[in-house]
Amino acid sequence: MLKIINGQIYDPANGLRGEIRDICIADGKIVDSSAIAEKQNTQVEVIDAAGCIVMPGGVDIHAHVAGPKVNSGRIMCPEDHYDHFRSKTAVARAGSGYTVPTTFMTGYNYALLGYTTVFEAAVPPLEARHTHEELQDVPLLDNGCYTLMGNNYMIMKVLSDTDAIRRRERMRQLVAWLLRSTRGYAVKIVNPGGVENWKWNKGSVNLDTPTQPFGVTPRQIILGLAEAADELGLPHPIHLHANHLGEPGNYVTTLETMRALDGYRTHFTHLQFHSYGRAASGGFTSEAAQIAEYLNNHPEFTCDVGQLVFGPATTMTADSPMQFRLHQLTGHKWGSSDVEMEGGSGIVPMIYKPSVLANAIQWAVGLELLLLVKNPWQIFLTTDHPNAGPFTAYPEIIHLLMDAEYRRSCFKELHARTEQATCVKDIDREYTLEEIAIITRAGTARALGLQNKGHLGVEADADIAIYPRQNNIREMFTRPNYVIKEGKVVARNGEILASFSGKTLVVNPAGEQKLPADLAEIFKAYYSVTPANFAVEEEYVLRPEVVSCR
Repeated sequence: MLKIINGQIYDPANGLRGEIRDICIADGKIVDSSAIAEKQNTQVEVIDAAGCIVMPGGVDIHAHVAGPKVNSGRIMCPEDHYDHFRSKTAVARAGSGYTVPTTFMTGYNYALLGYTTVFEAAVPPLEARHTHEELQDVPLLDNGCYTLMGNNYMIMKVLSDTDAIRRRERMRQLVAWLLRSTRGYAVKIVNPGGVENWKWNKGSVNLDTPTQPFGVTPRQIILGLAEAADELGLPHPIHLHANHLGEPGNYVTTLETMRALDGYRTHFTHLQFHSYGRAASGGFTSEAAQIAEYLNNHPEFTCDVGQLVFGPATTMTADSPMQFRLHQLTGHKWGSSDVEMEGGSGIVPMIYKPSVLANAIQWAVGLELLLLVKNPWQIFLTTDHPNAGPFTAYPEIIHLLMDAEYRRSCFKELHARTEQATCVKDIDREYTLEEIAIITRAGTARALGLQNKGHLGVEADADIAIYPRQNNIREMFTRPNYVIKEGKVVARNGEILASFSGKTLVVNPAGEQKLPADLAEIFKAYYSVTPANFAVEEEYVLRPEVVSCR
């Protein structure tokens, strides 16, 4: 049993904004103090958190940390591992890597920042088994993964059915089957229709472009999957990577997509990459203000930012045509993969520089979104790790959000024309500690439908971070005094004290357990595996925890 005393509690879900309270922990859960008092013969460890900030453990809603594309990123970039490594200790395994760290290093680096939960953001169903193997190898983090469906052959086949009632029922059955088969958590959509169209050597798509091979449009794909997710009562809505990521002028498509989804729960991911205007020269300008205004008027939407970080990054995404364009634009090395019947992916290493105008504008756009969206429960801190930079930059981003003068001082390093294309320098807002707790743990847990995470109330998971209160904001969030996972102290003052696998969070939506007969025939005809070998077996998910659907 464990007791934390004298800490300043920041628990937005329970309305605590720095009040000094004690927290009692037993059997991996937060309990009422009376539960400890009743166990008089049980030894209680006490942590005195006087002068410290106590928050729930961080919950990262969107990162790329496991699966074949992550492994490919490690292989493509050996230079990423030269100067970033940790040695083996009596407790912790060795590891290496900066933008794409090895599995053990990923878990330790997250834990050392006070994070205790992470979600892998894009998993083709065929690669789910491998992804779960890697997630089991990432220590100290509860985890889950989002199942890719936006360019899935069977999804598009069902959507081409002209009978609306039958189409709706079959979509619900197919989405439920895919989530159960992959041990997934949510529906992921990436460049809907656009990846499949690219495979047929067709051009990029807009929301109403008929796409190969069935002529369905991105609008039909998005709305069909959003409707199915709502009808299944999934705890997290569709997780949407919209069309035209990274292209000048793409804010028009982003707004059109938002209008199409009006009334549906939707999470828009790495929104920084989707909020660009087009300059007269053809380059970037910021349209973050328009995107933020729309979000401010639509509380059913949430988003994460994908904040750009200057320095090395490794872009990896299931948006293979976008990655090919990035390779052509930069000349950097490139890898691509066609996942049969389900999508594609690409990898391009990058170095973001403040002296490059496009990169400087991207940096500003992310901060503008974070500062202009009024409700912190709608917008969350990510770097789309490792696409816009590594998650280890979170303390630096928090510093930028909490200190307006520091933000302005950073402009000295940016391209001279950045101010003409952005407005971030004119924004005075500074985040509070309560708002930081929301965008890094309370808000993400709520958006994911995780009732036991992101707060410090009774029955919550005992995942806790204790930060030393100090003036140096970056240092404060870089090195917590204590990190507690499942009631155990796993890190203290930058040292890993324990290492074990976290839980895998999955959903089990209601519906038929088998693939409909006609789709099963398609599967047998075109897939290189049989349905019997497709599903992820129980052995690949060692500590599953089913999160209830509504």
